[in-house]
Amino acid sequence: MYQTDTVRPALPDPQTAPELFEGVLTRRVFAFLIDTVIIGAMILAFSLIGLIAGFLTFGLAWLALAFVVPASIVLYYGATLGSSKRATIGMQMMDIVLTPTRGQPLDGWMAIIHAALFWLTTWISWPLSLLFVLFTPRRQMIHDLVVGTLMVRRSPMERHWRSRAQQAF
Repeated sequence: MYQTDTVRPALPDPQTAPELFEGVLTRRVFAFLIDTVIIGAMILAFSLIGLIAGFLTFGLAWLALAFVVPASIVLYYGATLGSSKRATIGMQMMDIVLTPTRGQPLDGWMAIIHAALFWLTTWISWPLSLLFVLFTPRRQMIHDLVVGTLMVRRSPMERHWRSRAQQAF
């Protein structure tokens, strides 16, 4: 038994639990599209509020409009990925969940760092970021490896952890 097994159960392996990784890349792409629409709606709503507030403050609140986009992204990912569900709304709809791999909990700050690295690597080279998934055994993207996270399907994962807990007893 490895030392990390005492802190958390061993990570699932695609050879022994392929159902956890089936269709994860496709699900991630659709989850991203759903999340982008939701973030866009948040940006639109916050921008309208800022626009109205700008008229009420004689233009002073318009200075805050520069922070609407980054604040919306940070708020969305911090509130959703940093929650106990460990998934954005798009990820929940696509039945995938973000799992930490280094034995540390996935809190709001880790979720924000994960999202920031995702946007950075996607902005720099989205084809490379997507191709990277094809060559990692657990279908991890570059930012997953850097932050120490794993994206798996939620419903099979819950069955996987329950069976591992029963085997421990």
